[in-house]
Amino acid sequence: MAAPKVAVVGAGVVGLSTALCVADAFPACSLAVLAERFTPSTTSDVAAGMLIPHTAPGTPIHVQKQWFKETFTHLFAISNSAEASEAGIHLVSGWQVFKSTPGEELPFWSDVVLGFRTMSEAELQKFPQHRYGQAFTTLKCDCPPYLLWMEKRLKAKGVQMYTRKVANLWELHSEYDIVVNCAGIGAHQLVGDQQLFPVRGQVLKVHAPWVKNFVRDGDGLTYIYPGISRVTLGGTREKESWSLSPDPSTSKDIFGRCCSLEPSLQAAQDVKVQVGLRPSRASVRLQREVWSQGGAKLLVVHNYGHGSGGFSMHWGTAKEAAQLVGECIAALQDSSSRAKL
Repeated sequence: MAAPKVAVVGAGVVGLSTALCVADAFPACSLAVLAERFTPSTTSDVAAGMLIPHTAPGTPIHVQKQWFKETFTHLFAISNSAEASEAGIHLVSGWQVFKSTPGEELPFWSDVVLGFRTMSEAELQKFPQHRYGQAFTTLKCDCPPYLLWMEKRLKAKGVQMYTRKVANLWELHSEYDIVVNCAGIGAHQLVGDQQLFPVRGQVLKVHAPWVKNFVRDGDGLTYIYPGISRVTLGGTREKESWSLSPDPSTSKDIFGRCCSLEPSLQAAQDVKVQVGLRPSRASVRLQREVWSQGGAKLLVVHNYGHGSGGFSMHWGTAKEAAQLVGECIAALQDSSSRAKL
């Protein structure tokens, strides 16, 4: 049979990494990425890109750990390569602090990040409102550099990029054999997923080059994540809010909360406000389906619904989505050889 034609819908961190995994695993495929928006206008561009997982209630812990471990291993290798600077990937050390000792002192990812330990009394003196803390080193992906780097790698492999709004996956059935849905929050409309809902996040990106360590309040709401050129201050978690308009009072609140953790931020310059909608559901949707209409068929693979965990889990889920694409290719080859008999 002719080389299968595959389209990946979505060009955020999940879409581009899935396209890369498919291109690496099945180089004979004719592959395209279709998206209404590319970097710097994706939800991923708003995210801080820190590898600190959030537990998804509907996915077994061992699966989440595997996705995180594969992602961490992949990005750690890039951070130790000559590509690190261009890809925007770097190690960052810091603290997660709690006002009282958490029930779970060892999160499931504690042996994946580097040097995880309980903070010393001397370290805790820096955070007088907090009683307990954890210190560790993890990875951070800066956007847009990371997305641009993945786009460049895809183009080098001959993958086509098209700016296109896809209203319904079925509209692609006459052009492509397999469609991979990495539409993030867009899947709510694209495939009518009622289990998918937005969790609105507002962040500030500031110039504060003296801030070298991350700080994250254990409640996950207040955080300071230093990147290569800017520091991300957050944040909010507003369930079911679709608003992309920045709220000035929220910005003031975020800035105040971050300054209470790191007073030197009062001197931060050039404050930019960004809003993104995290594509949240009880579990990541990773599955394949066969769509059929009037005798025509379309093989569909879904990979979306990562919520706050897009960066922490993206490579692990991309590899699994590529395996599902492989199953679709095998099914196509099987039906093609049966048709010849």
